[in-house]
Amino acid sequence: MLNTAKQRMIQDTINRRDEALALLRSLMDAKTISERNLAEIHQPDLLKQVTGKSSMDTAINSTRRLIDSFNRILDDLRRNLTDEDLQLIGEIESNIAIG
Repeated sequence: MLNTAKQRMIQDTINRRDEALALLRSLMDAKTISERNLAEIHQPDLLKQVTGKSSMDTAINSTRRLIDSFNRILDDLRRNLTDEDLQLIGEIESNIAIG
């Protein structure tokens, strides 16, 4: 059972990471479209002029950090999660479900 819990946690984390990767691709596509549209109408990105970064740049960087975090969590889960950790997590999940 504990091994199954570990596998489930790893798979859930992979799923969340993959969702973040899809979001990153969407953000990058949206940035390209936005930049193209601004160029077509000869308008600057005002936020980028002031801060040096567009709002899309900020979102892309945040999403990349999130993906890096998921990858670090996956590494930790695969390497360091003990049976005792899994039992504690199971108890916490049970309390959350009850509460």
